[in-house]
Order: sequence, then C-alpha cells, then structure tokens
Amino acid sequence: MASSIVEIPQEVLETFAKSDHYHSSFLVRPDEGLEHALENNVANGLPDISVSASLGKFLKLTALAIGAKRVLEVGTLGGYSTIWMGQALPEDGELIALEISEANAKVARENLDRAGIRNARVVVGDAKETLASLPTVEQFDLVFIDADKENYPTYLLEAKRLVRKHGIIIVDNFVQRGRVADESFSRPPTDRPFEYPTDTTVEGVRTVLRILKEDKELEATTMAVADMKGYDGFLYAIKL
Repeated sequence: MASSIVEIPQEVLETFAKSDHYHSSFLVRPDEGLEHALENNVANGLPDISVSASLGKFLKLTALAIGAKRVLEVGTLGGYSTIWMGQALPEDGELIALEISEANAKVARENLDRAGIRNARVVVGDAKETLASLPTVEQFDLVFIDADKENYPTYLLEAKRLVRKHGIIIVDNFVQRGRVADESFSRPPTDRPFEYPTDTTVEGVRTVLRILKEDKELEATTMAVADMKGYDGFLYAIKL
C-alpha cells in the first residue's frame, strides 16, 4: 500500500468534470423532476453533496438490471438519488429511504412528489436504530448507502442482513480522493457536517474493507470514479 498519495491538481479535476459533463450530455436525458430536486435542495440550504447525474443513472440502471422491487436507501438528503432509483421500480415496488434530519426529509418528500415518485417512503431517525428495527421477512433487492462514513461498518452489516441472496449493496464515497489508501493521511474531524475525508471517515471505509476481506457471504469490488464531483468511488457488493 502506498505510503502517501499526492493531491490531484485542479486542472485534472476540471478534466474529470468536463469529461463527465460531455458523456452525460448524451446519456442523461433532461428530467424536470431531477433538475427541480437539485434546485430545491439549494433553495432550502442543503449542502451540494448529492450524487452526480452519472452515478444516479448507474443506480437506476442497476435497479433495472436486477428487476428490483424493493430498494433501501441509507442517507437520503433531498431525495435526488432516491428519485433516480424510484424511476426504476414497478408500480408495486417499494423504496424505503432513511434520513436523520426532519428538515431534509421534508425537502426530499417535496422533491419525490414533484418527480412523481409515489412508491418511496422517507423514514426519519437514527439509521442504526431504524435498520435494526427492519424485519427480514421481505428482503431488499438493492441497498444504497450514502450517509455518515463513520457508521459504514454498521450500515454494511445491517444491509447484508436485509438484502436478498444475490442482492446488491452499493456504498458511496469509498475512495475519498484516494485518502482511504493513504496511510500517512491525518486530518481530525471538524464540526462541519458532511465534510470528508477525515481520520474518522477514512477509517470507516477501511473497517468495511477489513470486514469484507474475511466475509465469505459478500463478494465485492471498489469502483473508483472521476466525475463532476471529483475523485471518489463506490463499493459494489453482492450477497452470495
């Protein structure tokens, strides 16, 4: 493992963004509901940390590819990624979205309604407690985790419990500008929410990696992503 990782120059980050915008101009169709969600998030003071359009499209394609009927999202914010996945579900499908903030949940519900997503339910509360309360009688086909990185190990294990055999678990922000792999990286947590990478956010991902190394019931890989959001990536796991 590399001892240190250099900071990516700004011009390289701009190249990532330009390339992402170019491809998305062909592959991501205009969508009033999604565009309104981003605008409404800004209008309500939500941080600009929703997934990129290209990752949102990937989530939708994944749900379509496996014929998902039940989806679980951990960390909803304003519902942008929720809309993407909700678009892939059949009329009798169900999407349960977990959000710790009542204010964010209110915005998410507004956005989902505007986008015509009727089969999504936003549940407010501590995700650790909500996940623990969910039964395994009706398992999920897809779980998307994009929340506080420090609790990723707990979220992963709960997702494993709740997802069906051959179901998919996707965990966002798994590379964090390469700092997860940087053993020399040191940055104490700040009092600013959603800020990463820090010592605790990279350790959350590293703990998940250690869990997966020994877990025989999950097969997984990390997919690095360079897009309009910069350099990051996600975990893609399948329950065997």
